[in-house]
Amino acid sequence: MAAAKSSFVDRVLGRIGRLDAEGLQTVVQRLARERRFLETLFNAIEDGVVVVDEHGRVIYFNQAVTRLLNWNPEQVEGRPITELLPELDWQSLSAPGPNGRQRATHYEFEVSYPRARFLRVYAAPLDGEMQGGAGMALILHDATEARQQTFEAIESERIHSLTLLAASVAHEIGNPLNALNIHLQLLTKEARKLRHTAVSAPARRFARREPKAEAEVEEIARKLEHYTEVAKGEITRLDYIVTQFLQAIRPSPSQLAPGSLNDVAHETLALLRPELENRGLRIKENLARHLPLAPLDAGQVKQVLVNLIKNAMQAMTRGGVLTIQTGSAGDGVWVDVSDTGGGIAEDKITHIFEPFFTTKKKGTGLGLMIVQRIVRQHGGHIELESRVGQGTRFRIRLPLQERQPKLLAATKNETQTNELRDQTQTDSADRR
Repeated sequence: MAAAKSSFVDRVLGRIGRLDAEGLQTVVQRLARERRFLETLFNAIEDGVVVVDEHGRVIYFNQAVTRLLNWNPEQVEGRPITELLPELDWQSLSAPGPNGRQRATHYEFEVSYPRARFLRVYAAPLDGEMQGGAGMALILHDATEARQQTFEAIESERIHSLTLLAASVAHEIGNPLNALNIHLQLLTKEARKLRHTAVSAPARRFARREPKAEAEVEEIARKLEHYTEVAKGEITRLDYIVTQFLQAIRPSPSQLAPGSLNDVAHETLALLRPELENRGLRIKENLARHLPLAPLDAGQVKQVLVNLIKNAMQAMTRGGVLTIQTGSAGDGVWVDVSDTGGGIAEDKITHIFEPFFTTKKKGTGLGLMIVQRIVRQHGGHIELESRVGQGTRFRIRLPLQERQPKLLAATKNETQTNELRDQTQTDSADRR
């Protein structure tokens, strides 16, 4: 059953033919007041309200829509909603139901202009009783913050699960790894003894009778040493994975102090330069001359750069170029780590900071998650730009000042109380 219409409108329509000029003027004035009242009410609503006619053309929207979508009344009114909001699935929203009438629907979509937002829309027909409809009212709710909170809750749950898993892995794998490493060292020593025995005097006398024996013993010793080196390399990799797990589950708080991003970048390059040169990679270091100091934890920022540079190393082949660049902009400083590797596919970029997600064959999928957490602890953020076949660039932005807690403004009563207290203290001092 349709909602009851305004009793005032019903009464006017019932006797509109009997109204004189003065009565008609009174009706118009009252309708104008009701219109102003409704406009004031709609403009006070935080959600956007858009009204479209039966052809899908915009005939009204409130101020919240101006804030959300940057619409200008002179440029928007009368234009099709499909041109103004191409992301909106208008065909689905305006499609009639089984009875030929429009129906109320919910829908979610993303917009990129004037800035990226996630909107939830509720569409309701203006007159549900009318065949074909008489237009629709669209209620736009900005769900960006709620969605971000949902993502953060999911990420927090993932990290919690990761914590439990990593603690178990560290306990179950750490001790066997140490035992294996010790026994491999013993095997290496025995292999060297075997090689030394093969060239000793008794062995040489035996070899004169058996010419191939010495060569066979030498070959066996060489193979044993090679196999143990391979095994120790794999143990080192497993130990690195366990270390990454522990860093992910036991984050240490950032100890911020004024520091130079240039110094941290230079020290990190000095640490990794031998490995970079051994891989045949070129280094371009472009550090800003006059970079202001920023509150940072030098050790943690160094860890961020080490992870990013190692990722860049593994993404490039011989002849690749690693570029480190620093600079300042506005109220922050930044450092770029870019490579000339194969780049990251567009469908993988959105998952790149998720735990366990990796584009490398032997990656843990934890390095970039640790990077993101450290940058967030510093109050900064990460920008990622990647093109397949051309390379990847990470930019870390850090603020020049630590975030200060926001204080609530004093209420009027509190202000008056403080002024009275100050005046009383002044009067008392004068009397003394």
